[in-house]
Amino acid sequence: MNRIDFHNVVPHAFEHRQLSEVWGREASFLRGHFYLLEADSGAGKSTFCSYCVGLRSDYEGTISFDGTPTKGWGARRWTEIRKSHVSLLFQELRLFPELSAMENVLLKNRLTGFKSQQIIDQWFERLCLSDKRDEPVGHLSFGQQQRVALMRSLAQPFDFLLADEPVSHLDDSNSQLMGELIVEEARAQGAGVIATSIGRHLPIEYERRVSL
Repeated sequence: MNRIDFHNVVPHAFEHRQLSEVWGREASFLRGHFYLLEADSGAGKSTFCSYCVGLRSDYEGTISFDGTPTKGWGARRWTEIRKSHVSLLFQELRLFPELSAMENVLLKNRLTGFKSQQIIDQWFERLCLSDKRDEPVGHLSFGQQQRVALMRSLAQPFDFLLADEPVSHLDDSNSQLMGELIVEEARAQGAGVIATSIGRHLPIEYERRVSL
């Protein structure tokens, strides 16, 4: 998949926002490019991400992938999109608290068979979580959980990675580590990255900043 297009999309939850570059406008996101989606709280950042992976469809207008409208797609097609084309790092993470940090990552990787155990071990080391790999993820801090959720989101092929406020609970050092890993994995796949922010953002070089 090479592009995501929003054509006059307005969520049912609120009226068209005049200052938005997305809602009620024509907005395109191209594979291989890095975007920062900036907005105030409540402006629809998580809603935008949910629309791109088929978790919500409560909007007017058209969202299309490579020119094909997505509204009306069934569960099977969206499952394939989420498995192979669009990966989402949820703002609320959606980890399984009773499973270990490693088990949360492997749960996704067993579905995709995308990464080797050696690479996943290296991720834990790079993100300073080697000593937390066997701990129940519910015992970790939110910042540590954000790093686990990142690894899970990378354990699949993707054309676009959506990262919804991915560094909200991280210090600068760990944010930098996350940014480096995301850029490395995205470039390896020629993928695009769309990160959302209400102020503090993932420290990567964005080609375009979009106001939501």
